[in-house]
Amino acid sequence: MDKKISIFEVGPRDGLQNIKNEIPINRKIDLIDILSSTGITKIECGSFVSAKWVPQMKDTEKIFQKIRRKDGVKYTALTPNLKGLENALDAQVDEVAVFAAASETFSQKNVNCSITESLERFEDIFKKAGQKKIPVRGYVSCIVECPYEGKVMPDKVLEVTSRLLDMGCYEVSLGDTIGKGTPKTVEALLKVICENLKVEQLAGHFHDTSDTAIKNVEVGLKYGITTFDTAIGGLGGCPYAPGAKGNLSTVNLINAFGINSFIGALDLEKLLCAEKYLFELLKK
Repeated sequence: MDKKISIFEVGPRDGLQNIKNEIPINRKIDLIDILSSTGITKIECGSFVSAKWVPQMKDTEKIFQKIRRKDGVKYTALTPNLKGLENALDAQVDEVAVFAAASETFSQKNVNCSITESLERFEDIFKKAGQKKIPVRGYVSCIVECPYEGKVMPDKVLEVTSRLLDMGCYEVSLGDTIGKGTPKTVEALLKVICENLKVEQLAGHFHDTSDTAIKNVEVGLKYGITTFDTAIGGLGGCPYAPGAKGNLSTVNLINAFGINSFIGALDLEKLLCAEKYLFELLKK
């Protein structure tokens, strides 16, 4: 492997957002603090969204106020609108993320507007984030299949990804939201994407619904993608994506490629402690 793999830990946000039982804020903080000690350099800690729509994320601002920040670790959050960004700035996040979809129906279900309208809403976010020198990451959902429309064409994914990069995203994470991607379909997508965009600005986000996430990472690596989103314990799922079970497990990714294949001094024992803590928490 020419380049080492970088992990973007999304467990505290994407992993927990779909858990129905309310998780105490101190437990979320403890989980993030444990993850901060593992050598992972980017942790998505929450989402500045309406508590009405995603109740598990209602305490994100307080979480940012109370976590023990570690030098060298970036603490990030999802900000779907300008109000979310303003709250994130008040909470002193290190970077923010916006999300769009490559499926019109999914966009309507998720953010109640068309793809074009959702992108237009981000203009104010990029403007203010730029003024405050806060990096913006992008997510594109449904890169292979949509739970409502079925197959999604690579050209549509390219269109949305290109727009996010043009607007100012430093990186766009390509999300196989319902885990239906296979090495064949992911390769067909990446052939189109990587012929038109800089691979250094792309990341992979694979759900393990069909037990193909590791194989899909291998395809991503083949095309030069080296950053992958993972969630401690393999938790995950989107409230608006039926069947979106389980992000790629952080520990499973490390075990698949070996700890020396990754950027930074990752501590597998501490990651296993974080995983154990999470599983015990979810039993309560």
